Amino acid sequence: MTLNTQGRPSAAGTAEIRELPTISGDRGLDHEEPLIFELGRKGVTGVDLPETQVSQDRLGGQKRKAPIGLPGLSEPEVIRHYVRLSRMNYAIDSGLYPLGSCTMKHNPRLNEKMARLPGFADVHPLQPQKTIQGALELISELMRWLTVLTGMPAVAMSPKAGAHGELCGMLTIRAALEARGDRRKRVLVPSSAHGTNPATAAMAGFTVDEVPPKGDGHVDDEALKAKLGPDVAAIMLTNPNTCGLFEPHIKEMADAVHKAGGYFYCDGANFNAIAGRVRPGDLGVDAMHINLHKTFSTPHGGGGPGAGPVVLSKALAPFAPLPLLVHDEKGFRLIEDRGDLPEGAKPFGRMCAFHGQMGMFVRALAYMLSHGADGIRQASEDAVLSANYILASLKDVMSAPFGEGPCMHEALFDDTFLEETGVTTLDFAKAMIDEGYHPMTMYFPLVVHGAMLIEPTESESKESLDRFIHVLRTMAEEAKAGRTARFEGAPHLAPRRRLDETRAARAPVLRWKPKGLPHAAE
Repeated sequence: MTLNTQGRPSAAGTAEIRELPTISGDRGLDHEEPLIFELGRKGVTGVDLPETQVSQDRLGGQKRKAPIGLPGLSEPEVIRHYVRLSRMNYAIDSGLYPLGSCTMKHNPRLNEKMARLPGFADVHPLQPQKTIQGALELISELMRWLTVLTGMPAVAMSPKAGAHGELCGMLTIRAALEARGDRRKRVLVPSSAHGTNPATAAMAGFTVDEVPPKGDGHVDDEALKAKLGPDVAAIMLTNPNTCGLFEPHIKEMADAVHKAGGYFYCDGANFNAIAGRVRPGDLGVDAMHINLHKTFSTPHGGGGPGAGPVVLSKALAPFAPLPLLVHDEKGFRLIEDRGDLPEGAKPFGRMCAFHGQMGMFVRALAYMLSHGADGIRQASEDAVLSANYILASLKDVMSAPFGEGPCMHEALFDDTFLEETGVTTLDFAKAMIDEGYHPMTMYFPLVVHGAMLIEPTESESKESLDRFIHVLRTMAEEAKAGRTARFEGAPHLAPRRRLDETRAARAPVLRWKPKGLPHAAE
């Protein structure tokens, strides 16, 4: 197949020399859409608001002196604008989403229907607890599922996302250390950890000591043991790790950390690979956050919503943060302050103002109940099977740094196969956009140069995976054969061409200004 000058396949299969500009600037259903502020004009609105007379206000002299500056549009114009923008988004509903270490799985619509039920969708965090018994019972049932799946006796539900859960776990560990009068401050973090792990440890007041990997991508367990000492508070380990590999010596590492008097924090972002197959509590884990928005549906593209409950071992359970959910003769109730604590509870404080992300709780429990324990196990097995199928199908044309053995839920490649082709890792990723795919995770994990991390999840059919594999094989073969036109300046078919990402990061334009005024970063 050949491409015309706009990078589109030509109808007759031969090169098309001329471009075909359109009068409108649109290209079929690919609309050229201005900013909503560029579309807006004075005196237009989609709503009618009554004129109000305010005799006095309580703003303390802070009353607005100029118009608010919102764009004026009719209702159809607003709808069309956002529908057109939505067509420019890539989503799991439009194609395979191969982001590694993110688990962008299909979100069953049943979950959305349940989350919109009255009593869940409209629950208010300040309602009297006697009016939300059903919602509290749902949270209690979700807690039961999480403790059974992980083999851990307690769970803190309020953290709002993975990094928030990490902070909760590390603050729990800090509280446990302080309760025994221990001033340990050093936390061991493998090089292959998620970037939030060392940041969280530092934010919780610990110092970070990096543990190197071995040549096979696993944590160097001997180097870890050599770093243990009376000042080690904990280890933060991701398992399966960010190279897509299960840590075979995890139990031995946990035992060694415990023997040294420290705690074992496990990053649970990759729980989708082992849920229903392995219970982290059996591996010696003391605290682990679970990304409900990854493992139990609702892919988190676009920034949310998220939820990061933290399961805790018997040693850390007393220090779980408020609020605590209990069930007694009075029904379900939330303990909000220290004056009403059950015996043995020593919460370190609160993680947020209220009780957690109710919408995600409903979606996650709906996913669990519809799948059952056997279905959750099968989802994990299928996710691992899909990743290994991609690894086995591509490692002869794309270099796999740890391709000798099986992987878990992620297939990891690097850019060695692009050496001397003139095609960069970024070129390869951008060319995938022209093929209708969001690029895989690039340049992560950092322990692999030019990393390309692919997580297909259990959502994809074999036909979907075969099509994806065919595209990547062909791209790799063309790069090696010197046919690099498709890579140069890609993407060619996206609404916008390749951006200067370095300049965008260093000199961002954060506020639009009308034409005639200089655009400046503010």
